[in-house]
Amino acid sequence: MTHDDLLDDMIAANRILASQGVCDAFGHVSVRNPDNPKTYFLSCAKAPQLVGREDIMEFAFDGTPVGGDTRKPFLERFIHGSLYESRPDVNSVVHSHSRSVIPFTVTEAKLRPVVHSCATIGHDVPVWDAQTQFGDTNLLIANVDMGRDFAGVLADGRSALMRGHGSTVVGSSIREAVYTAVYLEVNANLQMQAATLGPIKFLSEGEIELIQSRLADGKPGEGYDRAWAYWCQQAGIEARKIAAS
Repeated sequence: MTHDDLLDDMIAANRILASQGVCDAFGHVSVRNPDNPKTYFLSCAKAPQLVGREDIMEFAFDGTPVGGDTRKPFLERFIHGSLYESRPDVNSVVHSHSRSVIPFTVTEAKLRPVVHSCATIGHDVPVWDAQTQFGDTNLLIANVDMGRDFAGVLADGRSALMRGHGSTVVGSSIREAVYTAVYLEVNANLQMQAATLGPIKFLSEGEIELIQSRLADGKPGEGYDRAWAYWCQQAGIEARKIAAS
């Protein structure tokens, strides 16, 4: 993937997350720099729907802008840097406040996959509570210590919730992370609907692993790419095509 391709996908990711109702004026998506894995790309502080190529900044894991960039960064960039630091397998991170997810951050109800398309959220979706380690805060991950504490709660999972705040998901690619972010919101909505009808039969760990493997092995035009192309059209942008190998 060229640098231009990466930027194209970053802009598309921002548009998709806004179009699918995962991000509104807030929320952000980042991608690890493939040429320097110890830095990552994230836009300056701007609503996802408005992000352009010229808004993309580069950061070190500690949140310091690379090259002395003085534009206003997202306060919660420490989420991204801490996850890239702790998870070499992660190449993209999405943080959002999608609405159906929030009830699962403030109740005892556990968010778990209820439908096959949502298996990428993982079989265990933990809840990080800032108050546990940091007392009363504004609930934002505003420094490296908080970011690393959150990364410890996510551990080797794919998604984690934040009490009274939102959620963060990770992926081995930007398309995988966006897919998981969209379907985390879908699953939360469906799970709440199902809960009104009676006990829920969730996906088993074995089913989740098989579904995740199938998506990961998908060829161009399948799985993540098919969803990406569909969402790009809904967002009014052209999807970058991936050549078949």
